[in-house]
Amino acid sequence: MKPSVVLYKKLPEDLRSRLDEHFVVTEINGLTPETVSQHADAFLQAEGMIGSGGKIDAAFLAKAPRLRAASSVSVGVDHFDIAALNERGVLLMHTPTALTETVADTLMTLVLASARRVVELTEYVKEGKWQGSIDEEWFGIDVHHKKMGILGMGRIGMALAQRAHLGFNMPVLYNARKHHEEAEQRFNAQYCSLDTLLQQSDFLCVILPLTAETHHLIGREQLAKMKPSAMLINAGRGPVIDEEALIEALKAGTIQAAGLDVFEKEPLPADSPLLKMPNVVTLPHVGSATHETRYNMAKDAVDNLIAALSGKVEKNCVNPHLLK
Repeated sequence: MKPSVVLYKKLPEDLRSRLDEHFVVTEINGLTPETVSQHADAFLQAEGMIGSGGKIDAAFLAKAPRLRAASSVSVGVDHFDIAALNERGVLLMHTPTALTETVADTLMTLVLASARRVVELTEYVKEGKWQGSIDEEWFGIDVHHKKMGILGMGRIGMALAQRAHLGFNMPVLYNARKHHEEAEQRFNAQYCSLDTLLQQSDFLCVILPLTAETHHLIGREQLAKMKPSAMLINAGRGPVIDEEALIEALKAGTIQAAGLDVFEKEPLPADSPLLKMPNVVTLPHVGSATHETRYNMAKDAVDNLIAALSGKVEKNCVNPHLLK
């Protein structure tokens, strides 16, 4: 008999068919307290679940006593209580490789858009203000040959370093939990302390997961160490940066600009001061949002769930010690 699974994210037709081949699927509209309550029987029977978003904690797991595997259509897993999953012996799968290049593209887009004031100048033209050659007040800054600081040298950090160093001749500085020999060999990246990274980077790109250790890692004290000409780019997780401190720093001219794809609260509230700042580029958490990448993420998530429930996991497992 096929295992029962709950699908809480719409999938492309071919991937949904693949899921149906292996499982008895109950599809629900998102993972919320309401949908969990409405489909209580499905969760009681579910051995697997697949989707993105929602909160998976001990209270949720109590409603899914047969659950053996959860497959997230994401690389970030901060919405899962991993300790609770481990205690229950539930495998957690994610999609760390499918979005690497696309998120690196987004980071570089934010660097370029912030440096060359793309959003401001687009509005300037659309509002009919372009009547002749622009004067210095509208000038941007060069990106090429500036120092790229990368906070978090994982797969995405490596892809960003490649773009920065080989594409724009940027010296690369980085800080991570450990030295990354490949980055140092391929891109001449220099490992440095967080303080040095803050003090020397012209563009500081944050690509960190959200953990207890990284929450508000960049706050007032850290922002004060940056160059007044520096730009802060974040496409990792919003709460890694103290948003209130960032707003203060941007208003005070502590740093020059910011390019943000993620925020402490999402969607970004309509009254956020960030939306009124001309020196801030805001995107709606679209780091991986291309047709190709989102399809590949969903495909990986389906493959991950099939592997997890058939005992054939070889990759993409967050808690692989449970496999032993």
